[in-house]
Amino acid sequence: MTLVRNPFDAGGYSLAEMTQAINILPNLYTRLGQIGLFRFEGVSQRSVIIEQYEGVLNLLPSVPLGGPATVGTREGRAMRSFALPWIPHDDVILPGDIQGSPALGVYDAADPLVEVMNRKLQLMRRKHVQTREYMEMNALRGIVKDGAGTTLYNYFTEFGLAQISVDFLLGTAGTNVQGKVREVLRAVEDNLLGESMSSVHALVSREFFDKLISHPKTEEAYKFYAATGAQPLREDMRRNFPFAGIVFEEYSGTVTLSTNASERLVPASEGIAFPLGTMDTFTTYGGPANLLEAANTIGLPLYARQHLDEKGRWIDLMTEASILPVNKRPRIAIRLHTSN
Repeated sequence: MTLVRNPFDAGGYSLAEMTQAINILPNLYTRLGQIGLFRFEGVSQRSVIIEQYEGVLNLLPSVPLGGPATVGTREGRAMRSFALPWIPHDDVILPGDIQGSPALGVYDAADPLVEVMNRKLQLMRRKHVQTREYMEMNALRGIVKDGAGTTLYNYFTEFGLAQISVDFLLGTAGTNVQGKVREVLRAVEDNLLGESMSSVHALVSREFFDKLISHPKTEEAYKFYAATGAQPLREDMRRNFPFAGIVFEEYSGTVTLSTNASERLVPASEGIAFPLGTMDTFTTYGGPANLLEAANTIGLPLYARQHLDEKGRWIDLMTEASILPVNKRPRIAIRLHTSN
């Protein structure tokens, strides 16, 4: 949706119009977004209750904001209330942003302002998408962090579960790498707990990937794959390597936190293996905007609205999201690492 009406007209754009516009702007998919691992599900409250039973986390009916943080433990079931993190991000359009800026096309007199607004909305959306990728990548490993890198929830700690980790020992020439892969596959299968899958994928750091493809037990397999699966002199072969049942993909994504520090989404010499094709394991819950008109409505991935200064000096652009990614089977995502 492209904004085509002059925001200075009476009434400007409504919350619904702005929200629709920002949610269908061209999506700069991050890797988890491209894979489609986490499905989005809107909820009507600003918190969710998650129950853990035999290693599976399930969503229960929510309580109003301010409800008890701990519901209780009984009959082997643990329930916790989790507030959905609120992520607001604002920008502003000033006269200097459009003064002297020619329209990109001959549409109407409002075109320069529309172009500026669309450009700013796209930048704001990009920041929200990057934040969601960061949160989902950490939630995949059982931990939810905010944009400052602060841990909000550790599902392993909250529910008394232990993460499964496999040391590939890629610095040892005699390591049975196929045996390590089978160990990962069996760990995933053992923890499906009623879920289904189509395959297993692994996002690994560049250090892990380099050691994997150069290991004496895998080097020939990689050379064969590179020679038959693509044109190695013309294509970047670092992207993936299917081996013994897992597709290993080099993932060097990095985010800049709100503290201006940089953080790699996959730590050095590590990786995370997880199943694809699941039905209900990876979900990002979204609550309604912190606005009266959005109260008790089903949440959307992202909200946007505008506010024109009463003296006509600027337009405030305000966006927000209230999202909580959940890996309902935390032990299904296997930590990969190499200690040498």
